Amino acid sequence: MLANGGERYKVSLSGFNMDRKSTEVEKASSRLRGPVQRAVSAGGVVHRVRDGQVEVLLCGRQEGENWIWCLPKGTPESGESLKEAALREVAEETGLEVQIVAKIGSIHYWFAREGVRYSKWVHHFLMVPIGGSPDRHDYEFDRVEWFPTEEAVKSLTYPNEAAVVRRAKNLMPQPQGEEDQDVVG
Repeated sequence: MLANGGERYKVSLSGFNMDRKSTEVEKASSRLRGPVQRAVSAGGVVHRVRDGQVEVLLCGRQEGENWIWCLPKGTPESGESLKEAALREVAEETGLEVQIVAKIGSIHYWFAREGVRYSKWVHHFLMVPIGGSPDRHDYEFDRVEWFPTEEAVKSLTYPNEAAVVRRAKNLMPQPQGEEDQDVVG
């Protein structure tokens, strides 16, 4: 609380952070009006080595003529940890059983749906497949496919997810003539 009665808010407007009194924030953008809900998701960057190169699994949905490519993720169920949610959501959305190798980090973004603004945090883990098949992916996506890492970065629809894959790349083992880790499709 400020001396004059206003409250401080940390607000992100298209990537520009402002720390202002609430009355100043209200004037800054009409986008900031209305109820705000907090949302949390967890998911992963699933990778494998095939033919001497690292590949990343992406989920695709066709919208008209365009494809939306993204990383698998979803909302934790009641009582579920972020790791448990990430494992479950990746299995449901990709058809693969996976194992967590490392935590990559988290991203934050805002979106609006039906007059409600959402402040969303997504927690990502680096994963490897240990069973299953992308052919068993769920209804949320039209395709689940492996991409060479750099192609995955370019294909992802959302820049913040591309940044997650770039960050994950630094945690991935680099192929050095070893056998393919093609445990599953």
